[in-house]
Amino acid sequence: MDPLSDVLTVSGVRGALGNRVAAGGTWATAVDDCSGEAVLHAVTAGSAWLTVPGREALHLAAGDVVLVGSGIPHVLGDDPRTPGTACDRAAATRRGRTGEVLTLGSQPPTTHVVTLSYTCDSTALTQVVQSLPDLVHVAAGTGTAGLDATVRMLDQELRDPQIASTAVLNSLIDVVLVQLLRAWLASRPVACRGTWLAMTQDPVVGRALEHLHADPGRPWTTASLATATAVSRATLARRFPAVIGQTPAAYLTSWRMDLAAVRLRQGREPVESIASDVGYSSVPAFTRAFTRAHGRTPGRYRTQARDAGQAWETAPA
Repeated sequence: MDPLSDVLTVSGVRGALGNRVAAGGTWATAVDDCSGEAVLHAVTAGSAWLTVPGREALHLAAGDVVLVGSGIPHVLGDDPRTPGTACDRAAATRRGRTGEVLTLGSQPPTTHVVTLSYTCDSTALTQVVQSLPDLVHVAAGTGTAGLDATVRMLDQELRDPQIASTAVLNSLIDVVLVQLLRAWLASRPVACRGTWLAMTQDPVVGRALEHLHADPGRPWTTASLATATAVSRATLARRFPAVIGQTPAAYLTSWRMDLAAVRLRQGREPVESIASDVGYSSVPAFTRAFTRAHGRTPGRYRTQARDAGQAWETAPA
C-alpha cells in the first residue's frame, strides 16, 4: 500500500452514512453530539449555510463538499440566522441503515445534502483525519473530477439501490473521503501545511516516507534514509521536521508503535515476533518504547484490547 492508505488503515478510519437531507424554505439542523466523529456534508442540489461557532458562516452550493472536524458542533440550514433543531443521533443512525430521507423545512425540498461521518482510533499516534483543519472545504468546480463523480455515484446509489447496495455504499463512503483529500490538496496546497498530508506534497519528505512505510523494520538512520532518498543527510534532517514537526527517527518510532498495536490487538503472535518485525532486536527495548507510546506494556495492551473486544461483542443490541 501507499503511505496514505497505510495510515488510513492503521489509524482505523471508518465511514458511515448519516442523514440524507431534503430541505426547503426555512430549516436548520444542529449537529452537536459529534464527539469522535468528523462529519462530511455533500450538497447535491440547491444550497445551504454551514455555521460553526466562532467562525464566519460558509455558504455551500450544489457540488460543494465540506468535512467538519471531529467533535466540532455546527449548524446546517437555509440561513445563518435560522436556529438549528438538534439532530437525533439515534434516528440518524437508523436512517443511515435504512436509507430513509430526513425532510426539513417549511416548503417543498429544493436542497439535498448527503451527510457521512468518519471515526478513527484516537489512540493511534499517526493520524490523517485528526490532523486536518476544523473545516476542509472543496467548492464546486475547484476540486477534481474524481470527487464529483464519486459523490454523484453515491447519490445515485442512495436514490436507486440495487443488489449489493450496502457493499457499494460502504466502498463509496471510503472513496469519498480519499477523493476529498485529493481534491483539497490539489486546490489548497498551502492549507495542508502542518498536517500529515503535507508530507506527501514535499518531494523529498514524500520519498523518505515511502521508504519508511515500505520497510519499517529496517534499522534506518537519518544518513541511510537520506541515501535511499537521494539527498544529503543535512537536507533530509532539515526538510523532514520542517514539513511535519518530527524528525525521521521520531516519526518512524510512532509508526512502528502503531503497527505493533494493530498486531497486538488483532492477533496472537508472540511479542518477540512483533518486536523483530518493527525493528527491535531486543524485547525489553521494544517494551520500553511501546510503554512510552501507549502507556502500558505490550502484554497489558493486548489483554485490555481483547477484553474490550469481548465486552463489545457480548453487549446487548
